[in-house]
Amino acid sequence: MSFSLPRNVPNLNNPQRGLEDGYWGSSGISRIQNGHTGNGIGGKLDAFFDKRQLPMYKDKPYNYPASKKNQGWYLRRRIFVAAILGLLGLAFWFGIYSTVHKVAPVGSSGAALWSWASTPESSKVDWNDRRQKVKEAFVASWDGYEKHAWGYDEYHPISKKGTQMTPKGMGWIIVDALDTLMIMNLTSRLSHAREWISTSLDYDQDHNVNTFETTIRMLGGLLSAHYLSTNFPDMAPVADSARGTPGEDLYLEKAADLADRILGAFDSDSGVPYASINLKDIKGIPSHVDGGASSTAEAASLQLELKYIAMLTGEKNYWEKAERVIQVIDDNGMEDGLLPIFIYPDTGHFRGSVIRLGSRGDSYYEYLIKQYLQTSKQEPIYLELWNQALAGIQKHLVAYTTHSHFTIIGERPNGLESPLSPKMDHLVCFMPGTMALAATNGLTVEQAKKLGGWGKKEDDEMTLAIELTKTCWGMYKVMATGLAPEISFFEIEDPPHMQADGILASAEINNEEDAPWRADYTIKHQDSHNLQRPETVESLFYMWRITGNEMYREWGWDIFSSFVKYTATEDGAGFTSLSNANEIPPKMKDNMESFWLAETLKYLYLLFSPVDLLPLDSIVINTEAHILPRFELSRGLTTGWKRKPRDSQGNMIRDEKREEGAGTKDQTGGAKGKDASKKDVVTKTTKEVKTVQVIATRANANEEEKPSSP
Repeated sequence: MSFSLPRNVPNLNNPQRGLEDGYWGSSGISRIQNGHTGNGIGGKLDAFFDKRQLPMYKDKPYNYPASKKNQGWYLRRRIFVAAILGLLGLAFWFGIYSTVHKVAPVGSSGAALWSWASTPESSKVDWNDRRQKVKEAFVASWDGYEKHAWGYDEYHPISKKGTQMTPKGMGWIIVDALDTLMIMNLTSRLSHAREWISTSLDYDQDHNVNTFETTIRMLGGLLSAHYLSTNFPDMAPVADSARGTPGEDLYLEKAADLADRILGAFDSDSGVPYASINLKDIKGIPSHVDGGASSTAEAASLQLELKYIAMLTGEKNYWEKAERVIQVIDDNGMEDGLLPIFIYPDTGHFRGSVIRLGSRGDSYYEYLIKQYLQTSKQEPIYLELWNQALAGIQKHLVAYTTHSHFTIIGERPNGLESPLSPKMDHLVCFMPGTMALAATNGLTVEQAKKLGGWGKKEDDEMTLAIELTKTCWGMYKVMATGLAPEISFFEIEDPPHMQADGILASAEINNEEDAPWRADYTIKHQDSHNLQRPETVESLFYMWRITGNEMYREWGWDIFSSFVKYTATEDGAGFTSLSNANEIPPKMKDNMESFWLAETLKYLYLLFSPVDLLPLDSIVINTEAHILPRFELSRGLTTGWKRKPRDSQGNMIRDEKREEGAGTKDQTGGAKGKDASKKDVVTKTTKEVKTVQVIATRANANEEEKPSSP
């Protein structure tokens, strides 16, 4: 269910979150404003509204609004709907219905498989056994889906049914999980998935889908399956390139068909892709919220996939479309490499001034360093962009908490000169692992130091990665279930102690209920849900591989154990997200995210695996955890753009005369002249479209604007 909220520009403390939050549930303010507890009418109505379907966006928050074209006749009868909702609210108040699912006790009939989660462990750790338990969780999840919702895009493991996002389905769960099936060597299940793709998957559908989610999940999933099946034959029963086999080059052919359709989203005046694409017409569709702007993370997180398929096929068009987006973004010359979270496809200029590494901003930064690594460090322009952005993050966003000096990455909701907000989406927890990857290029710290060139910069970046990982771990430890909330707020000084003021050592995180470190975390009721997100275990995987510290494996095991203990469905049909992870027993959502299979369980499996399984210095992993190879530039592919001149501080040197004379548009899309209003005067009328409401996810967070990568 979506809520139509006023589109204004309030301050951060206002009940309306900010310009970018106009269409998202406020993370700081509950929808139930009467102060009732979960047992009162507020809780009853909260439970009712929580029944709404989760959005499938990785980089948008919980409550992402559906396309208006899909919302149906009842929107034209709002009074009638309001009356019905009122009656339903009374029904819930009197307990006629119940939407709150309580988790089954571990060890009950359906959950016997997970009885080990409540059994004291041996003092001797067997990582192979732990890896096997992750595999068992994947098998239970996959088998439940295969039995109850095969071929459907969404799976609801409590009601045991599936739903489609398009008329014929997108293969959302099947394609997203292909490479996990291969890595876990689940050959019979993989054969069934390949058969379905060969006989049932058809992208020629008259339906609008999200450009970003379709690229990272579907295109990324197919390309990863092609790479693994052709380069690691032990992982797949049939290699994608095996001649004479049914469906020869199946994954690559499906990927090329989908990529050709996705390219239609890039047919804007600036080259920045539209938020959605019609798969049949191959036409880009502007966002029907946010003034038609695309989110920055979505527009700038398509490059790994399109560059790899360009290398495979020799089609330069994929490559050129992908890198053009980064050039347009960089030509805006934003201060210290930090970008607002919305960008207009028609002008290539930014909308608003919200700066954050959570939803709508996150994977832009991730893909800078990964593009550099993907082409075997032959495109130094992306390393330059990463270094500038990382320095900007350290300067403007990294701060320390009041009591225990935990390191956080905050937000600047009104630009870099505005006060720091101590809000941190779980989505931000991708960052420490990415920092460590950038510092060593995928080698261990020991190996990287032996190569030479290691200095204070790299030491400071690894220290930052270590401390941020600890902060993310604390998000789990502070919760009753041991599972992180979607968003955390932190206690900071006013003004805050920033990294530039000196690096602070943090306190230890322990299990004491009244431990002082807990005072630094504030978890608001509206943010207490857990959507099975992968970002923290993603960073644990990178930190283990790069530092060799087994502490990160132990933290991962604790997280996995909590997932098993509190999110397994009663009859073993799968695992579900939680509407409130801060109470026991927790309230269960009837939804299993595709990235639970594609990312969370994959990273946990790799965390407990030998380090020579998919070594980091030979691969890059996209923002949906799909495995892609590093390769060298060839087939005429090369960096096709250069940065505009910068001064010694990294600021773009602008041609003031030309800009004044042309009356160029500013970053909000409005006219930039002496008498031009600073107010965003851009108005857009966007065609009502039937856009797929994909499940919100590594769009993480649930803001009424989302905030988040499977």
